Amino acid sequence: MEPRLENKRLESLYKYEILDTPPDGYFDEITSLATEIFNVPIAIITLVDTDRIWFKSSYGLDVEEIPRNSGLCSSAIMSPDIYIVEDARKDPRTLANPLVAGIMGLQFYAAAPLRSSDGYNLGTVCIIDIEPRSMNAQESAILRQLSRIVMSQFELKLQARLLLKEIQKISANN
Repeated sequence: MEPRLENKRLESLYKYEILDTPPDGYFDEITSLATEIFNVPIAIITLVDTDRIWFKSSYGLDVEEIPRNSGLCSSAIMSPDIYIVEDARKDPRTLANPLVAGIMGLQFYAAAPLRSSDGYNLGTVCIIDIEPRSMNAQESAILRQLSRIVMSQFELKLQARLLLKEIQKISANN
């Protein structure tokens, strides 16, 4: 990504003040639901920072973040739509990836971008399997919908925080 656009994307990400926040049951419910809907062992809500991919929620994986250069989410946020790797051991985009070649043995990855209101992909809602598979149109639509639900919650939290700051400013002036 062009450095100027990446800087704008990061600026957009930081305004939500979500990175490194405590676990949130709302997002945990979404990742849990995603594993059930798609019958996969892992679902994650990710945010792509400068040098890491931080997990706001993960189901089936006990990790809080991974290096950005080894994560597929870095590629997924470059896509305007769902990013799918049906068989990672045969896909040239992922052959050398440590999540594929290493202990995890990732075979399937699908991610819908978390697109901010100002048009930047901040992260993903992704599903992972250790078996190759494909997605049909209905499944793709559901994954997109889950990403919109997550982004709506991020937007609501941002608006609530901004409103609270305004109320505090008004109270301080009285």
